[in-house]
Amino acid sequence: MLYVIGHKKPDTDSIVAAIAYAKFKQMLGIEAKPCRAGELNLETKYVMKKFNAKVPDLLEDATGKELVLVDHNEPSQIIDGYEKAKIREIIDHHRLGGLVTSEPIFVYIEPVGSTSTIIASWFKEKEFEIDKVLASLMLSAILSDTVIFRSPTCTDKDKKIAKELAVIAGIEDVEKLGIEMFKAKSKLAEKSAREIILTDFKEYTFKTIKVGIGQVETVDLSELKPRIEEILQEMDSIRTEKGYNMLVMMLTDILKQGSLLLYSAEKGEWFVNAFSKIKMERKGDRVFYAPGIMSRKKQIVPPLAEFFGK
Repeated sequence: MLYVIGHKKPDTDSIVAAIAYAKFKQMLGIEAKPCRAGELNLETKYVMKKFNAKVPDLLEDATGKELVLVDHNEPSQIIDGYEKAKIREIIDHHRLGGLVTSEPIFVYIEPVGSTSTIIASWFKEKEFEIDKVLASLMLSAILSDTVIFRSPTCTDKDKKIAKELAVIAGIEDVEKLGIEMFKAKSKLAEKSAREIILTDFKEYTFKTIKVGIGQVETVDLSELKPRIEEILQEMDSIRTEKGYNMLVMMLTDILKQGSLLLYSAEKGEWFVNAFSKIKMERKGDRVFYAPGIMSRKKQIVPPLAEFFGK
C-alpha cells in the first residue's frame, strides 16, 4: 500500500494532490491511499464540504509505511516517522529542500503554481476520466495556490488546466469560487494571533539558520491592521519557544496584490538586508508593505536562501 500524503500544515493543494494522485495510482492498478499529516484549514474544510468530498484519514506516524510525498519535500514539513518509512516518490512544485534518501526514487518537480496542476495534466495525458467532484477539488487547489491566478507562481499551464477542470466541474464563475474560498479561509476576527501565524506556516533551514514563514491571505487587510502589535508579540514568543533564528509573517491582500511583511529576528538587520532588492514601504517597527509580493515560495524564500546561504 502506498500512502500518498502532503505536508504537516496541509493546505488545499496538499490535501487535493493526495486525493488526486492516489486516484491516479489506483487507475494504474496500484494500491494507494490518500492521507493527511495534520488538521484541515478553514479554506480546505469549506472546499471539501462544498463539493461533498471525503476528507483523507489522518496519519500521525509514517513508521513502516511506503510513502508518496506530494506538495512538499522539506524534511521539516514531512510527517513524523518518515525516517523509518520508505519514500517512493515525490511530486512537487517547490524548491528542493535537502531531503536525503537511502535509494533512488521517482522525483517530479515542475515550476508551476500548484501540484494539482501537475497531476491533472497526467490524468489528461493518460486519458483517465476526471469526475465532477475531483475536477472541482483540483480547480479549487489551483485557485488556492495561485491566489486566483494573481500569484507570480501562476503559469499559463495552471490557467489552461484550471479552465479545463472548470468545464468538467460545471463551474462558470471561477473568480467567484476563489473569492469565496479565501473569505472562508481568513475569518481572521475569530482567530488568535497564534492561529493567524501558524495556520499556514512552513519551516526552512538555510545552512545553520532556522526560519519560519507564515502567510495569511485575505480580501481585506483592514481587519488585521489593528492587531499588528499583538501578532508581532506572538511572533517573538513563538520564535523563542521553537528556537527559530527568524520569523517572517506575510499578511497578503489578494485583491490589492500586496503584502504586509512582519518579522521577528535575532538580528534586526537580517530582514532589511535579505530583502534589500524588494520595493518596501516602512509602516512601523518591524512592519513593511511590499506591493506585488504575493508568494512565499517565489518571492520570500529565494532572497532568504541567497542571504543566509543555501
